[in-house]
Amino acid sequence: MNSNYPAKKTFTITTPLYYVNDLPHIGSAYTTIAADVLARYWRLRGEEVLMITGTDEHGLKIQRTAQERGKDPQTHCDEIVEGFQTLWHKLNIQYDRFSRTTAAKHHQIVQEFFTRVWENGDIYQGVQKGWYCVSCEEFKEERDLLEDRRCPIHPNKSTEWRDENNYFFRLSKYQDSLETFYSENPDFIQPESRRNEVLSFVARGLQDFSISRVNLDWGFPVPTDPEHTLYVWFDALLGYITALLDPEDSPTLENALAKWWPIQTHLIGKDILRFHTVYWPAMLMSAGLPLPGRVFGHGFLTKDGMKMGKSLGNTLNPYELVDRYGADAVRYYFLKEIEFGKDGDFNETRFINVLNADLANDLGNLLNRTLGMVRKYGQGQVPAIAPNDIPDDNPLKTLGSSLKSKVDRHYNDLAYSQACEAILDLVQSSNKYIDEQAPWTLYKQGKQEALAEVLYSVLESVRLAAYLLSPIIPDISTAIYSQLGFSIDFNQVRDLQNPISFERHAQWGILPGQQTLGTPKPVFQRLELIEA
Repeated sequence: MNSNYPAKKTFTITTPLYYVNDLPHIGSAYTTIAADVLARYWRLRGEEVLMITGTDEHGLKIQRTAQERGKDPQTHCDEIVEGFQTLWHKLNIQYDRFSRTTAAKHHQIVQEFFTRVWENGDIYQGVQKGWYCVSCEEFKEERDLLEDRRCPIHPNKSTEWRDENNYFFRLSKYQDSLETFYSENPDFIQPESRRNEVLSFVARGLQDFSISRVNLDWGFPVPTDPEHTLYVWFDALLGYITALLDPEDSPTLENALAKWWPIQTHLIGKDILRFHTVYWPAMLMSAGLPLPGRVFGHGFLTKDGMKMGKSLGNTLNPYELVDRYGADAVRYYFLKEIEFGKDGDFNETRFINVLNADLANDLGNLLNRTLGMVRKYGQGQVPAIAPNDIPDDNPLKTLGSSLKSKVDRHYNDLAYSQACEAILDLVQSSNKYIDEQAPWTLYKQGKQEALAEVLYSVLESVRLAAYLLSPIIPDISTAIYSQLGFSIDFNQVRDLQNPISFERHAQWGILPGQQTLGTPKPVFQRLELIEA
């Protein structure tokens, strides 16, 4: 698969189905923002897009958490799900489907998928002995455990010894098939560091994994043996398929897979990489289904250079962050300042400084001062100059004309920080261009044509920057477009799903001469550090 231009006619992107042991943390928000931005960009290009998010609601951890809260598991799940949906709304995330593994339709899909794998001879009964991490819902190899047999992912949690009779999936059967698939599809696991990690793991030799538990009430019973409950990962991964069903569809695999399968991009945190790049494709192979296009495992977030945790008292509350500073600010910082795929850090002072520099000063002030000059020198209308009359060696025209292809490549590669930097280069060059050309001097000298070229070039560059940044900062982009005389709302991006419109607006030089401009006002208020 070419990672720049997926071969599908429809584009399906997923976040993980988040575990509902607690309200969403900043890491969950980070993944979901990234998925939303990619979905918005594909929609802007006129593509047919389905963005899936949702929750994984079964398993021992959920059962225990609900008990600790004095709730039944379903009530607990419903409350936490509401918390996820509230945060996604606050962050301006426009998902198409919210998949819940407790849904009745999901149960039907799980049963049908299980039957396919069972009939293929890939499920058998055996004994599982080993150290089990409840937080991971996974058996751990002893060589991977920390001191006192603590989990490397949850180092404050001790593993539990289990000796159970379970059902197993024949993962070992798919060793050669998976290695062949990875070789033939080098872009399937991204970025390269994650791919190398998976290849190393698989090369050690794959072991069959258990797909059921005993003495667990909270989950779906194994279709062939109701004494056993399906293991959370076998159940949860299938939530992606359930989400493909239209609301009116009866829950069959045929209906679910008819339009949107295979999924083009799974976005996940690197801690669940193995499940999505080894277990999941092997399960799909067993069921005779095509495999997804790519799995992208991003890095972890730290705060002030330290791992976040309740015990350290340094968690970052995403609800409070967006309430303080706004959705666009949060969305921009995490995608601009952190290279997607690598670990990244949140520091509130840096957060403030980056947003003030990029959005308030470079972008917002550029628009404000230019609109002010147009009102002063040109009756509040776009200068009446044809873009073709602007020389090709105009520095903004040169930068703007090559920007679409760069940004298109960066978005599709999930290189969000590079997309932002390329767009910001045009914005910063526009500020420099104004200072060098001194339109106030051109006005005094009566050089109207030169003045018109300068003002038009800057306004058009701001417009193009706003358009290409709209998947990340839709509210600010909408405000900029409004002040430039357009009635386009980038939060109604489905109304903009027009490839002709994209090809036009993503190019430099479409701002109509003599278009009436709006009243200049800040599109992004400078931020001040607000103590919690």
